[in-house]
Amino acid sequence: MSAFTYSQIEGGILAPAGFLAAGIPAGIKKSGKRDMCVIACEHAAPAAAVFTQSSMAAAPVIVSRAALAGGVVRAVVVNAGNANACTGAQGLADAQSMAFAVAEELGCAVSQVVVSSTGVIGVPMPMGPVLAGIAAAMSALDYISGTAAAEAIMTTDTFTKQLAIGLEAGGRHFKVGGMAKGSGMIMPNMATMLGFVTTDAPLTSAACDEILRSSADETFNRITVDGDTSTNDMVLLMASGAEGGAAIDLDDPLVAEIGAAITAVSGELARMIVRDGEGATKFITVSVQGAASDADARDAAMSIANSPLFKTAIFGADANWGRVAMAVGKSCAHVDPDRLEVVFAGITTCREGMAVPFDEVLAAAALAADEIDVVVDLHLGAGISTVWTCDLSYEYVRINGEYRT
Repeated sequence: MSAFTYSQIEGGILAPAGFLAAGIPAGIKKSGKRDMCVIACEHAAPAAAVFTQSSMAAAPVIVSRAALAGGVVRAVVVNAGNANACTGAQGLADAQSMAFAVAEELGCAVSQVVVSSTGVIGVPMPMGPVLAGIAAAMSALDYISGTAAAEAIMTTDTFTKQLAIGLEAGGRHFKVGGMAKGSGMIMPNMATMLGFVTTDAPLTSAACDEILRSSADETFNRITVDGDTSTNDMVLLMASGAEGGAAIDLDDPLVAEIGAAITAVSGELARMIVRDGEGATKFITVSVQGAASDADARDAAMSIANSPLFKTAIFGADANWGRVAMAVGKSCAHVDPDRLEVVFAGITTCREGMAVPFDEVLAAAALAADEIDVVVDLHLGAGISTVWTCDLSYEYVRINGEYRT
């Protein structure tokens, strides 16, 4: 494998050549903010996607799963403000109509258009504004509207989530761009939230699929805000091939290097989602080591990160390690209670399954920081895992209590 380097660049989703985007207000959101986005490739592009595993998958997920079966995508249309989930046969027809509208404008097969929606569940799509918005977005497509596109997919997000990097590998130069949305209803179960990644690397569809699945597992599947899996989750990777070199298939050493770059972009986007968790005041890294296996470590880490009691303790700057012990115990990980060790923000609070005296004042001060590390050692093996989460605050309750109003 050749050495490679990469650095952050400007441009977000449109940093790689071969893509256009638009983000416009279609009138779906009551606020009048941007709520319709289209990302298009100049030519049909190899692509892959991962979708929610929810048994209540939304209509756009059903339509997009079928579209991705061919491994080639020309465009994705995304709306915010309405999830088009739990909307029956009409919802499915509406999602198909959205794909048809984009395909007609581009002159491509409808099977090459991916549909993605986010917003309120159980409300029929307002197809008048939606179709008019698609037409307006198609007319507005250009090579510089990446930020507008990132804004158009937001719901309770407080900032756009976008990133791009330049990559040098094997004597060739590539770019990777990405954008995502997500703030609440965030819990890994495939790839949590909506995410879109582009590259000018000439990846094959098989390479796209391999890279995306591995990347999602290491990034989007390692975050949680509230333990809830959306009906609409999707991450899509498109490869324009505009770099111009030879095609890159699974047996090419460049797959690993481009995959690392895509994972780097996806990881930053995933952590942005956690930082923007609804009502969040703290970014928490939960690391479990010494587990019997990596799977055990991940299960224990996710159990901790999803515990409301743990998350509220961090919000209150309370080094209540008993809540960590509780969360580890309810996980499926193998545990020896007499070996458990817990470290809050660099302060050991539990060793060999029992309390260790520590300065509560110093601990409270350490836990008042914006970023908190919690390390758990099970002392059973070499298994390790890290997940990212946030605290649970009063504001989370207010935001979700008023979500539809």
